[in-house]
Amino acid sequence: MEGHFYETRLKSNELINMPQRIAHTSRRHFLKSSAAFGALTILPSYIALGNKSSTGLAPSEKVNLAVIGIGNQGGSDLKVLFGSGHCNVVALCDIDLEGNHTQESLAAHPDAPRYNDFRVMFDKMGDQIDAVLIALPDHSHFAATMLAMSLGKHVYVEKPLAHTFGQSERLMRMAAKHPELATQMGNQGHSGPNYFQFKAWVEAGVIKDVTRITAHMNWKRRWHGWGSQTTKYPSEPLPAGVGWEQWMDTVAQPHPYSRKLHPQEWRSWYDYGSGCFGDWGPHLLDTSHRFLKLGLPEKITAVHRDGVNNSDLIYPESSTIKFDFPERGPGMPACAITWYDGVNNTPQLEAEYSEPVSDKETGEVTHGPTTPTQPGKMLYSKELVFQGNSHGSPLKIVPREKYKAMRDSLPKFSQKNSNHYANFLLACKGEEETRSPFSVSGELTQVFNLGVLSQRFGGELEFDRTRKQITNNKAANTLLDPVPRKGWEEFYRL
Repeated sequence: MEGHFYETRLKSNELINMPQRIAHTSRRHFLKSSAAFGALTILPSYIALGNKSSTGLAPSEKVNLAVIGIGNQGGSDLKVLFGSGHCNVVALCDIDLEGNHTQESLAAHPDAPRYNDFRVMFDKMGDQIDAVLIALPDHSHFAATMLAMSLGKHVYVEKPLAHTFGQSERLMRMAAKHPELATQMGNQGHSGPNYFQFKAWVEAGVIKDVTRITAHMNWKRRWHGWGSQTTKYPSEPLPAGVGWEQWMDTVAQPHPYSRKLHPQEWRSWYDYGSGCFGDWGPHLLDTSHRFLKLGLPEKITAVHRDGVNNSDLIYPESSTIKFDFPERGPGMPACAITWYDGVNNTPQLEAEYSEPVSDKETGEVTHGPTTPTQPGKMLYSKELVFQGNSHGSPLKIVPREKYKAMRDSLPKFSQKNSNHYANFLLACKGEEETRSPFSVSGELTQVFNLGVLSQRFGGELEFDRTRKQITNNKAANTLLDPVPRKGWEEFYRL
């Protein structure tokens, strides 16, 4: 069913102005049509819940939080959210409540009701939930988030926001329909110093005329050493208590259980994860994308790929992907972003911007290029060059002599702010606005959605920014919005 999102549901450039017939699909029709598929159980109380809004909490009240995905990253998120003092944990949901990785969260909240299926959780407890943390594998973000928002719940969703371009588009539309809901993507650095510095420096004209950006993450990844030789999905006996049908979620082609998928290896596979770029890009390119108003690229080029899986299953072990963004207005010329991942595939900071190095024995001073050792980014403008690390780390102007000459004139920026988690919970209570709402993080995620297709197909992808289609590769265009698994279609119609 080629072009599912763009041909079946849309005509030409109707993407932004989706007809309201889908948005207004009744909850009763949802129940009837879902029942016909059998695999998806939607319970009658969804009708009664309607679009209950949980805004309007008094400042003294705590947000009633449900958590979908309580192990690993979800467990870490839960600790910080609960530790903020702004929420009660009222429900825990995970497909593997007996797994070692979920036990810490269960022990920390022994009185919270437990569920294997988020649909059942919402049916049983929907009127007791104000907000939801969704920390599932990438392929599972969409359905749970769409259902939560349709029921009037605030949502914090781990990055990347969604697994496909079409899913990201729908989540942005749903959030726009419900402006009363707080939405936040879990790129935690977007509430750190880099956010406030970047914003202040752009507004003051310090960061302007950026023509190229490099970003990189070069540590060894889970699939390195075995991914390129893999020819099929492995199969192992399903452990007791693992809800594998629920784990597969919307992915059209089901695969057997394996420890190469659950609980953490899913990131390696095209069908389930977003590779290194989707994992780290949100922590490295978020402020550049937002404050330089980059939008969507018009061309994505796979400059380099190594350790490619010829069975079309797993991400390359190394890749360099280049994005071309057009001019957006004054001070925003055309800009190229080049992404580097893989061990020993690191960009160099040119010698003229690197710090001088003194030889300990001879005292000779040299200005060779610098190879970064930590994940980071470099921004090249017509006048200045900026270098920074990942997450919330602030930028520095390089070389240091250039920075020292202008530091007294640089604008100050706020250093005391709520962190990303507290920001979300305070936004649920109407006290702040989220810093990475879906209106911002959705389009950023679509850049990652396009990037992983470039890693997968290689070559050059031409992208029509108006129609939001890849115009020179039909297979890649279809994967912008693949058909969901039978029984999960209704989440696409909410």
